[in-house]
Amino acid sequence: QVQLVESGGGLVQAGGSLRLSCAASGRTFSSYAMGWFRQAPGKEREFVAAISWTGGATTLAGSVKGRFSISRDNAKNTVYLQMNSLKPEDTAVYYCAASSHHYSGYVGSYDYWGQGTQVTVSS
Repeated sequence: QVQLVESGGGLVQAGGSLRLSCAASGRTFSSYAMGWFRQAPGKEREFVAAISWTGGATTLAGSVKGRFSISRDNAKNTVYLQMNSLKPEDTAVYYCAASSHHYSGYVGSYDYWGQGTQVTVSS
């Protein structure tokens, strides 16, 4: 089992920045690829970013490329999502997830999920 706890969400003005953190406990964190997803009201959960278990490879959704970045610190069992140039359409609950498979943007690849953290971007 892996337990995931997100933090760092909040209210920010358009153009601002936030850094989300996801702390993992349980089985070996470095064995898992990690991902960030988001879900806005009335919409399906969508992929944001993913990172390989070593941190050597990342992938981002087109809508956030150039604005967001994902990183991890295996010594701290933590994955981060740096969000810059935020837009109102980035408003959503953000979830981190752990995958024992290859890192990907596919929701079904992920075995464990956090509870989510709310990000609200005002215009």
